[in-house]
Amino acid sequence: MSQSIVELKDLQLSLVGGGGRVNILRGVDLEVARGETLSIVGPSGAGKTTLLMAVSGLERATAGRIRVAGVDLAGLDEDELARFRREHVGIVFQSFHLVPTMTALENAALPLEFAGEQDAQPRALEALTAVGLQERVDHFPGQLSGGEQQRVALARAFVANPSLILADEPTGNLDLETGERVMDLLFRLQAEQGTTLILVTHDERLSARCTRRLQMVDGRLLESTRSPS
Repeated sequence: MSQSIVELKDLQLSLVGGGGRVNILRGVDLEVARGETLSIVGPSGAGKTTLLMAVSGLERATAGRIRVAGVDLAGLDEDELARFRREHVGIVFQSFHLVPTMTALENAALPLEFAGEQDAQPRALEALTAVGLQERVDHFPGQLSGGEQQRVALARAFVANPSLILADEPTGNLDLETGERVMDLLFRLQAEQGTTLILVTHDERLSARCTRRLQMVDGRLLESTRSPS
């Protein structure tokens, strides 16, 4: 088995808008080891979120190769990409993306429900207990604080034991204290499950918690630094 869970080679992604074609990713090469924690920092518009979307298969590359968990994403159709995400990838967004008409338990169970797992709700309850929300399982997102909603999102991301977590500015909508608690939780879950984490953040303190740091500028990845062991 390859030691790299993510392998990108000359990854390019362009989108066509009203002003013509825009090159967002401009030849990205990257390997991420299994169990690694990697942060990607850089200015707004540099391509950080697009990179995560390409790695998850939510955006199609224009050129280059994307291989994740041993799977070449270019060869998958939309249904196969959805199954790939269910089996391998958990995603944490800045804006939580919870279903407002579902309880915390139902939201956390969604990846397992989509996969047809028979024990979806018991496992979702375990995941919510792991993030300290066992008393809030029957509450709807509108009844939860921002920090609680993000904890539900973390439970949902980790519930299927994915090999890769993609976190896009997960504290961006939270105050400083709540954001720190959420990140403590994220890194604890990552360590307990041995999951690979790719974290996009503007927060240099969060970036420093990862074992490796990359900077993205104008669609390209630049210097790499490693935190002291």
